[in-house]
Amino acid sequence: MNAVYLAVPIAVLAAGAGYWVVQAVPQGRNPASAPVSYDVAEGAVLYAENCAECHGAELEGQPEWRSPGPDGRLPAPPHDENGHTWHHPDGVLFDYTRLGGTAALARQGVEFESGMPGFGDKLTDQEIHNILAFIRSTWPERIRDAQAERTRADKQQGEG
Repeated sequence: MNAVYLAVPIAVLAAGAGYWVVQAVPQGRNPASAPVSYDVAEGAVLYAENCAECHGAELEGQPEWRSPGPDGRLPAPPHDENGHTWHHPDGVLFDYTRLGGTAALARQGVEFESGMPGFGDKLTDQEIHNILAFIRSTWPERIRDAQAERTRADKQQGEG
């Protein structure tokens, strides 16, 4: 429990010390609900409160996250640069967080029993975007750039 409380100030410092807002292109599948700015400091706090229990206070994920557990589900992956979160465009990350893994994958025609719950009933769209902005803020620039390119490509594909 103490690790979660320590993660908040560390996360806020990692996000840029104090309160700041990241300006970015609207994200998510519903442009009307996508914010034009993100509160990374709030995202750090919300991450500690809602995500760190499974994904780790330092975004490190659960041990053996690439191997299914006894229940057949994969453990929670890391959200740092060592995981695969950055391999996905923002819209996919938003849907996965809002709907939960099983429902988000079902929308894509994939049947998979995910351990990731949906947070759409607990967090607002803005809060989910803030959490994702916090996670992105911890990645090295080259990884942020690669993930941003995936987001741009996904958005263009959705328009075409």
